[in-house]
Amino acid sequence: MQDIEKLEDSLWAAADNLRANSKLTSSEYCMPVLGVIFLRHATNRYDAAYQQIAEDQAAGKMPKRPLVKGDFIKRRALLLPKEARYDELLKLPKGTNLGTALVEAMNAIERDFEPLAGQLPKDYEKFGNDLLEDLLRVFDSATLRNASGDVFGRIYEYFLMKFAMQGAQDSGEFFTPPSLVQTIVNVIEPDHGIVFDPACGSGGMFVQSSHFIERHGKDTAHRVTFFGQEKTATTIRLAKMNLAVHGLEGDIREANTFYEDVHTLYDKCDFVMANPPFNVDMVDAEKVKDDRRLPFGLPGVNKAKKVSNGNYLWISYFYSYLGRKGRAGFVMSSQASSAGHGEAEVRRKLVETGDVDVMVSIRSNFFYTRTVPCELWHFDKGKPDDRREQVLMIDARNVYRKVTRKIYDFTPEQSANLTAIVWLYRGQTDRFLGLVQSHLDRTIAEAAAIGEHAAEFRKAYTALAEAAAPFLQTLPVQSEDTAEANAPNLPGLIKERDEAAEACFRSLDGWTARIAKDWNKPCAADLGAQQTRLADLDALATACRDLVKDVDLVTKLATRLVDAAEKEVKKSKENGDGNHDNWDGRAVGRLEKELDAWRKELVEQLKRTAYFQRQAHWLLSRFPEARFVAVPGLCRVVTRAEIHAADWSLTPGRYVGVAPPEVDEDFDFEQALRDIHVELADLNRESCALAAKIQENFEGLGI
Repeated sequence: MQDIEKLEDSLWAAADNLRANSKLTSSEYCMPVLGVIFLRHATNRYDAAYQQIAEDQAAGKMPKRPLVKGDFIKRRALLLPKEARYDELLKLPKGTNLGTALVEAMNAIERDFEPLAGQLPKDYEKFGNDLLEDLLRVFDSATLRNASGDVFGRIYEYFLMKFAMQGAQDSGEFFTPPSLVQTIVNVIEPDHGIVFDPACGSGGMFVQSSHFIERHGKDTAHRVTFFGQEKTATTIRLAKMNLAVHGLEGDIREANTFYEDVHTLYDKCDFVMANPPFNVDMVDAEKVKDDRRLPFGLPGVNKAKKVSNGNYLWISYFYSYLGRKGRAGFVMSSQASSAGHGEAEVRRKLVETGDVDVMVSIRSNFFYTRTVPCELWHFDKGKPDDRREQVLMIDARNVYRKVTRKIYDFTPEQSANLTAIVWLYRGQTDRFLGLVQSHLDRTIAEAAAIGEHAAEFRKAYTALAEAAAPFLQTLPVQSEDTAEANAPNLPGLIKERDEAAEACFRSLDGWTARIAKDWNKPCAADLGAQQTRLADLDALATACRDLVKDVDLVTKLATRLVDAAEKEVKKSKENGDGNHDNWDGRAVGRLEKELDAWRKELVEQLKRTAYFQRQAHWLLSRFPEARFVAVPGLCRVVTRAEIHAADWSLTPGRYVGVAPPEVDEDFDFEQALRDIHVELADLNRESCALAAKIQENFEGLGI
């Protein structure tokens, strides 16, 4: 996970640097870059399939004959024409018009693969050859040449996200944050039949559904059929490329879902998933008033004969598409769950069906281009009779990870923990215990890796200490009479460093030994054993937090001593006394960087260990008997009568109460300061960019 995140960041930095130097806007750059990623991925899939075919032919599993498209399609690859293969583009002679070559590559793929006809980007000829050559090289590292489809799916989604954050397409509406999609998928579990997204954007709902199916050992192509509608042609191109880059297909058509049902899927869908545009207020009421997809009637019409707010049109449409046992999950404005007047009447009718299943409140800043809070709605027409009078309310506003100053999301574990609440509500205790077990097992696995990282950190520390020792040992001991004002007390620094290192390594050794002795086997997957194991691991998690501070302190003291020694070396050089001859500043600097690199590795390992223990603790501290209970500030099952008494509100915060205050044992003051510095740096960069833009606009006006 860490490696792919670093790869994504480095690729984005390189590609965005090219964009910045070319003075292209994000919208101009978005599709061409995604097209290059698609080509790299398609070539990788082609190469892998070709290798499999060759092995099958050599083993006699397949006759030796000319290859056809079907040989590649069943291996989820395209039979790429030679001119569309990435390595062939890189081999083109210097001076070749790369823009033309890329257009020809895209045309060749579209000719041979009908679902992508007219969808791939072809505006490369407006880019300079140097930019295109650099862009092709960005995605041609050895790592990427050997990367799997999953890696390219991640990279493609990552670039979609980054372009969305820059507002490249329709204010980023084409992209739903993966953690929200994942949460919806976890709740409705789209694993068979017809999956429909009436506002499909870039196809993220389909991609996450395929991940869910494949995690359960099934083949997406044999389990589901994807249908989508999207009103923007450019976004449809993104969606079809997104599906293709994941080896998927879907029937996605251009249509305005407010007025059109081009797939005629009314009452036929097994699953409906969507993130529609919120609070649309210009829908023509006359055009939709007799639509059979509005079983609860119009939510409210203004004097201009427009639907006052389109949210409940979407909600009604999603409901109407569901078959007899269908499930739906969608993102909706937080205003909708308690809206009044005509919308409240539609909501009442909806609640009275008994099909509203789970409501989840999400805090603000989960979207890349808007800060509003939202809610995840879930319907289930196949809900058992004993739950038809109930709705599960989850207030997840206090569950989040801060990604940047402006963006929050769920970690995969946070999303899974929220899903575990749904499992308990549905009586699926075994799944809850299985998740707790996975957190405990992961804690043990991460703890087992601490020793290796600690050994490398100690090795780096020792190498740095030994490299500095010959010089430090030649320095005279300063007495109070001879010490210069403000001169560093090197003997004191050495003593402080050595004592801190000795204590840190002693503690690391002790915990490494205990981990190997006490937790070398997984515990039994029953509640009693899990609670015992969790109690044992509480001490480990506390130790990990303490060790992070110890490791940071050792590194800080070692670095401070090197800085003090450098000052002495500088003084020696100025005096010409030759005492600095046994100081190799370059070697010491290299070792200092290595120490800090291993510090980061060890600290991350310690934090990961504590993190997974904390996930198990989060679940068992709230649901200690592995059965559903109301948790103040988090979750509660409410009855239809309670919803009626609350004006038919479906806002979770209205029912779950307020969580008791908790002490954040993991609060990291130094990290908080670093976050503040990062935020300040972001603000400074934004102010500089804004100032430059203002200046550019003034110059354009001739002022």
